[in-house]
Formats: sequence, C-alpha cells, structure tokens
Amino acid sequence: MAWAMAAADQVTITGEPVTYASSEHGRRMFCGACGTSLFYTNETIFPGMIDVQSATLDDPDAIPLGGQIQTAERIGWMGHLDDLPSFERYPGPPES
Repeated sequence: MAWAMAAADQVTITGEPVTYASSEHGRRMFCGACGTSLFYTNETIFPGMIDVQSATLDDPDAIPLGGQIQTAERIGWMGHLDDLPSFERYPGPPES
C-alpha cells in the first residue's frame, strides 16, 4: 500500500468520511458509501498531517514515491515483486 503524507490543511476531502479510532491517538477514515480506506491521522506522531492512501487520489502519480517504510514487518515475498510476472489487466483464469 502506498501512502502520501501531507499537511492536513493542504488536503481537500470531498464527501464525509467515516472515522474509526484504531488506537488511543490513531484515526482511520473510510468512505461511508463503499468502505474504501482513505486516510490515517495521529496527532501525537505527526501533528497537523494526514496520511493519504495515494491510490485514492484523483491523480496518484502527482506524488512520486520517496521511499519504503515499515519494512521490518514486510511479508517475505514483498522484497521480490519485480521478479514476478506483471499484467496490465487481470490475466483471467489459469489455463488447464
């Protein structure tokens, strides 16, 4: 999952997300209509900032990747994604 950290006052939110208190200070926001995860905030860890799931942006390419974090919890195969086949669209069921 790619996230983009931004100043909360620089993010325009259309609609009214549903907020879930996932920890003492952490808040996760979701689309109230479809349940898509949208944002994360934590005023203790990064005050005034909002962590946006970048795939939900109107233009996800507007914010280039700057690095990888939380790699200590990475699933083993995540470090080798470039070694796997790549498909522009869902490839369909396997041939038998």
